[in-house]
Amino acid sequence: MKKYFYALLFKYLSLYIFKEDRVVSVEPVSDRISQKLKQVRIFTRENKKSIVKCNKTMSARDVKTYNPDYILLDGTIHYDENIQDLFKDIHGLCRYNTRLVVVFYNSMWRPLVRLSVKMGLRDALPEENWVSPNDVNNFLRLSDFETVHSSSRILIPFYIPLLSNIINRYIAPLPLFNLFNIVNFTIAKSCYNAFPSPKPSVSVVVAARNEEQHIDDIIKRVPTMGPDDELIIIEGNSTDRTWDKIQEAYEAHKNSMNLKIGQQNGKGKGDAVRKGFDMATKEIFMILDADLTVPPEELPKFYEAILSGKGEYINGSRLVYPMDDEAMRYANIIGNKFFALAFSFVLGQRFKDTLCGTKVISRENYLQLAKHRCYFGDFDPFGDFDLIFGASRMCLKIVEVPIKYRKRVYGDTNISRWSHGVILLKMLLFASRKIKFI
Repeated sequence: MKKYFYALLFKYLSLYIFKEDRVVSVEPVSDRISQKLKQVRIFTRENKKSIVKCNKTMSARDVKTYNPDYILLDGTIHYDENIQDLFKDIHGLCRYNTRLVVVFYNSMWRPLVRLSVKMGLRDALPEENWVSPNDVNNFLRLSDFETVHSSSRILIPFYIPLLSNIINRYIAPLPLFNLFNIVNFTIAKSCYNAFPSPKPSVSVVVAARNEEQHIDDIIKRVPTMGPDDELIIIEGNSTDRTWDKIQEAYEAHKNSMNLKIGQQNGKGKGDAVRKGFDMATKEIFMILDADLTVPPEELPKFYEAILSGKGEYINGSRLVYPMDDEAMRYANIIGNKFFALAFSFVLGQRFKDTLCGTKVISRENYLQLAKHRCYFGDFDPFGDFDLIFGASRMCLKIVEVPIKYRKRVYGDTNISRWSHGVILLKMLLFASRKIKFI
């Protein structure tokens, strides 16, 4: 039972904690996870005793110097006499992007846990606290943390050939069934993690295909946000004069603004955006659609959201304010709502509009995301879900900024709602296998 259970626990933690991440485990009650996460260091507060003995033990000063990416509480809250003080002590060890991972057990399993101890199937440990996910979220708020992700796993904690894997992988994550899972995961970040000073500059990336009449407006209307912003326009596979217009604009403005241009090597918006991000040099990366259906004047709202620490991955939402007539067909609206609900379930963070093209992420987080892109693969022709899936797996705080969606005034949309809808459905199923049903 122990071997199977902890192997599952390690698999779920490994979804978020990468091999190169710096991890500190606070007063663990078992060494089974630290043996599997080789990079784990152990921290024990003053006047506290840790059940696990390890030569990688750290002091509070060591932890701050170490700058952990993750601080892990593996069952610790069940044995601490003051959970709020525990969280407050940990908060003092966190840097601006540290994640706190709290692993705890469902109180509904309390009688069976005690029975398993008597049967010798589990180590005898004196559990004192049995708290719900809502209790944990409340303790976190009181200690200046905010919850980024919550989930539960494992309906059958012991191995039954075929049955255990099927139920734990496909049944346990489903609504209603997940109320009975034995293990809860809550991942949180500090409430006070505004973007590190000094004030950052922005790289605005625009992917342009058949948008020749929008190029001048893009250059005129993109606002100044940081002290040294840059605008990057990437053209790809146009059949009109878009590339000619981009070159003309570059020659006209290269001495008066920080403007970069290029042509993508592959196909699809995702490929163009990645090329633009490869050329980008500033601290914050933004995507703006070349059709200007999202007005460039809205970009400062996104800048303020990431600068203030309200979010780490900022996504636009077109489905709040009334939109221009014919800006979005009714079938597209229904499709957007369906995919928003579906991806919210799969990713564990709320989305109202996954398909809005305006997205913002820090350079630091994007580089980390790109480093682990191989987990999902190069599967996304749009570029939206490459970022959304990566941000979700990194447990970034995802925030949506409502914007007013405008009607396209030139050209035709590059989106085919039926064929691209099939692609989106395939990506939804793919993400389900990589994130939800693992």
